Amino acid sequence: MQLRNILLAATLVALPATLQAQPVTGWYVGAGVGVNQLLDMGVTNAPAGAKYTSSLGLAALGSVGYGFGGGLRAELEGNFRTQDSKLKVGSTTIGKGTSKTYGPMINLIYDIDLGAGVTPYVGAGVGAQWMSISGGGNADSKAAAAAQGILGLAMPINANLSVTAEARVLGWLGDAKFNGASLKSPTNVSGLVGLRYAFGAPAPVAPVVAPVPAPTIKAEEARTYLVFFDWDKADLTARARQIIADAAGASQRLAVTRIEVAGHADKTGTATYNQGLSMKRAQAVGAELVRLGVKKEAIAISAFGDTKPLVPTADGVREPQNRRVEIVLK
Repeated sequence: MQLRNILLAATLVALPATLQAQPVTGWYVGAGVGVNQLLDMGVTNAPAGAKYTSSLGLAALGSVGYGFGGGLRAELEGNFRTQDSKLKVGSTTIGKGTSKTYGPMINLIYDIDLGAGVTPYVGAGVGAQWMSISGGGNADSKAAAAAQGILGLAMPINANLSVTAEARVLGWLGDAKFNGASLKSPTNVSGLVGLRYAFGAPAPVAPVVAPVPAPTIKAEEARTYLVFFDWDKADLTARARQIIADAAGASQRLAVTRIEVAGHADKTGTATYNQGLSMKRAQAVGAELVRLGVKKEAIAISAFGDTKPLVPTADGVREPQNRRVEIVLK
């Protein structure tokens, strides 16, 4: 299988939908530099067995992008690669020069939240590329469509600035066509390091302190229960399951006819993302109540996103008491 076809297959699978992502919200800019290898190519309208080979060269790119929350972001990239190249027939060199490839790409990238100090990401892009060859005369190719796959790792320096390391494979979806000759399916393999600055990243916050538990009262007296969640999670912790069990038991002793379950989120992420996350939290609590014997038709589930914070904060602030589900027995 040609490397170009492998690249196209990678492009289709580079954005997995099941990964838990760390949201990136708002505008950002990035830049990177590194090494590039232009793979050997066949040549049309040249002596039989002619190949165009290149030594290790340089790669540079700049990008501007927008994070939608939920881990997905899109960016516009401009790239440039250069290397010394030769036209060879067998072991004989019949021409030397410098080749340059450049052009714009549009990328979709997915950040993968591992809950660690680094964030891996994968991506894919499409765009256009040109090639320019100098040495013994200059020649410029026509524009050609291109696609690329991206695999990277980001390590934050502070709330806004991150160091990145990437591997990229960029292949032309066709030949580099010059007047009178063509280079077959140019493919670049690059390794880069860079910096990314996110304008919308939240300001640093103090270490998270667990909410102070309310004074202990009899279960029969409790009508409202608060279930708290980890940041950007809808999973029930052991403490959350204990609180839900208390609420389920009280609903049976008090002959409750209606249980309101309302989900909430803090002000990190977009309003749309937070609305969906708060609904997932409410649904998780509702499902646990049903598992514990509460009738499903007695449960009313709703979600308010970040519109009703328990503790008012600015946008982008991680507030643990706002990441909650309220259970109200009526």
